[in-house]
Amino acid sequence: MIKLSPAGAWPGLAAAAWGIVFAVPSFVWAAGSTFGARSTVSPSLVRLAEDRVTWFVAVLWLTGLLKLVGALLGLGLTRRRGPRAGRLLTFCGGGAAVLLVWHGGLFVAHGLLVETGLLSAAPDLADLTPWYLYLWGPWFITGGLAFATATTRYVRHLDPRPEPRRYGTAGALGALLLSLTSTATGIG
Repeated sequence: MIKLSPAGAWPGLAAAAWGIVFAVPSFVWAAGSTFGARSTVSPSLVRLAEDRVTWFVAVLWLTGLLKLVGALLGLGLTRRRGPRAGRLLTFCGGGAAVLLVWHGGLFVAHGLLVETGLLSAAPDLADLTPWYLYLWGPWFITGGLAFATATTRYVRHLDPRPEPRRYGTAGALGALLLSLTSTATGIG
């Protein structure tokens, strides 16, 4: 049984709920359905799911599991932990916050550029722009803000020692470096 802090646990619970809700499509698509994917996700990814390409199905299962790990991270940030767990939680929480906000921000920025005519989208992706602008981008940003709030709450109220704070900062900076590198190289 998980014991939660009575007051102020909502950011961690919000991050946990976000992770669980976000895992559902990954598991649904990995199990063989493309429900909701055709109109909201790149056609090339939908084809990979429909054709049951082994490596892609494995990626879907893995991403679903990682999203559930994110849910556990959110729960972990709801109450004080030991020193090692606190360092790990704040490192991962800071990293998750930056990765999710960055990823969502890229979706929103790209969508705004396409919608305003400053950038064009490939014809097969043009109909997806609103989904990335109004659904996926904000969804990632919301998750990132939930993790940022939960991590900040943890280091301010549950474990105010300087060590977890440094680990949270290191996780955030590492995630930012990873995100910038993957964007600059065209990998992410």
